[in-house]
Amino acid sequence: MGEIFIGGGGPDHRARQTLTLSRANRHGLIAGATGTGKTVTLQIMAEGFSNAGVPVFMADVKGDLSGMAQEGAPNDRLRARAELIGLDPYTPQAFPVVFWDLFGEQGHPVRATVSEMGPLLLSRLLELNDTQEGVINIAFRLADEEGLLLLDLKDLQALLREVGARAPELSLRYGNVASASIGAIQRRLLVLENQGAASFFGEPALRLSDLIATDAAGRGRINILAADKLINSPRLYATFLLWLMSELFEELPEVGDPDKPVIAFFFDEAHLLFNNAPRALVEKVEQVARLIRSKGVGLYFVTQSPTDIPDTVLGQLGSRIQHALRAYTPKDARALRAAAETFRPNPDFDTATAIMEVGVGEALVSTLGDKGAPGVVARTLIRPPASRLGPADPAVRAAVFAASPLRGVYDAAIDRDSAHEVLARRGAQAAAEAAGAAEADGESDARETFSTGRRYRPAAEPAPAPRAPARRAPARRADSAGEAFVKSLARTLGSQAGRSLVRGVLGGLFRGR
Repeated sequence: MGEIFIGGGGPDHRARQTLTLSRANRHGLIAGATGTGKTVTLQIMAEGFSNAGVPVFMADVKGDLSGMAQEGAPNDRLRARAELIGLDPYTPQAFPVVFWDLFGEQGHPVRATVSEMGPLLLSRLLELNDTQEGVINIAFRLADEEGLLLLDLKDLQALLREVGARAPELSLRYGNVASASIGAIQRRLLVLENQGAASFFGEPALRLSDLIATDAAGRGRINILAADKLINSPRLYATFLLWLMSELFEELPEVGDPDKPVIAFFFDEAHLLFNNAPRALVEKVEQVARLIRSKGVGLYFVTQSPTDIPDTVLGQLGSRIQHALRAYTPKDARALRAAAETFRPNPDFDTATAIMEVGVGEALVSTLGDKGAPGVVARTLIRPPASRLGPADPAVRAAVFAASPLRGVYDAAIDRDSAHEVLARRGAQAAAEAAGAAEADGESDARETFSTGRRYRPAAEPAPAPRAPARRAPARRADSAGEAFVKSLARTLGSQAGRSLVRGVLGGLFRGR
C-alpha cells in the first residue's frame, strides 16, 4: 500500500503509525537511551523497506542485526503485541541479507581507494591539522598531474616520500612543504595501518550497484556491515560512512521524488559522525543530506539524543521516532526538552513528560504525511519484527554467507600497478643512471692512467708542488717616511668611508624612529 507499518498509537494503541514510502527519502531520526528499543525499531523499518523492494544499508554495532537473515521465533509476548496493535497476520520471515566487514572477517571485504576517499575525508581520518592537510592536498595534486594512481596506503606513503624529496620544487609552486609535516602524516598512517585499516584501502573497490540490488522475489537486499570491531576505531567508522554517503551522492542520478527510495541508509551511533568534526566536514554532510533526497536516498540517523546531531542536519530529518530519554542531570534535562520541542504537539499529552514515561518497545512517532507536513506526535507501540531478535545462529550465518550472490567478487585483493610501483621504478632508474655515470667516470680515469703512466688526480685535487728547501726569511726593513705617510693616509680614508657606509645602512633601518 506504499507505506511501512511502524506500530499502533492512540489510547488503545490501534491507531496505525506508518511511514509513507513516497516521503521516505526525506530522511529520519531514531533516538533514545540505551536499552529502550532503538535496534528493534531499526530492524522493523529495514524489514519494511526490504518488503517494499527498497535495498538497505546498515551498520551492526552490537552484532544483533544478523538475525534478520533468520526467520523469527514467535512467542506469546510477540503474538500479544501483534494482536494489540492490529498486526494481522503476524508472519515470521527471513530476509535477503548480505554481510560486509571492513576487515574481511565476518563478511565480504569492503574496500575503497585512497583517491576515492579524497584529501578532506582522509585528513579527517588521520586527525591532521590545517598545515598537514595542506601537504595532503599537495600530494593529491602531484598525483593528478603526473598520472599516479593512489589505490592503497603504500601508494600514499610512497607519494609522500616523493613530495619530501621534491620539497624545494613543490614549495615554490604550492607553498611550504615541511619535512616535519610529512613525518607527522607518515606516523599517522603507520598507526592507521597497525589498527588494521590498511585492508580497507585497495581494490576491488566497492561498487554501489552491489548494494542497490534486489533478490529474485523483488525484495530489497539488506546489507549489514559488521561494526562490533570497527566501532573501536570510531574515526574509521565515521569516515567510512561519510565516504559511502558522498559516493551515493556523486554517482546516483537525479530522480526527484520517487514513489519509494532507491536505497535506505541507516547511520547507527550517528554522534560519531560529528564528534570533533571540522566545520567544513559538517557543512559537507549538511549539503549532502539536503541534496541527496532528490537522488532517491533516505538517510536515517540512529543515536541517543537529537542533540547529538547538528541543528543544520537535524532540520533535514522529516520523520522522528523517539524512544525513552532519562533526565538524571541538568544536561539530560535540556536534551529532553530539546527533543520534545522537535515534535508537532499532541493536545492529549505533554511530549516532554511522555518521553520519560514510554517503556521499552514504545516510542513517540511523527512521520511526514502525503503532503510532506509532519504528523502530530503519537505514543506508539512498535510492532514486533518478523525476523529473529538477536544474532543469527552461527550455522545460519555461515550458510547465508556461503550462498551470497557476491561470493568471490571481493574476497581476493588486487594489487595493480600504481604510485608505489611507478615511483619505485623511477628511483631504480635514477640509481642505475647514477651508477652508470660513475662507472663511466671510473673508466675514463683508468684510460688516462694507462696512457700516461701517471696516477690520475681529479682537477679539484691538484698535485702538490715540489717542496723547496727551507730558507730563512729576510729581516723586515723599516718603511721610509714617505711610504709611512701614504699608508697612514690610506687607512684614514678607509676608516672614514667605512663609517659613512655604516651610518648609511643604520640610517636606512632606523630612519623615522
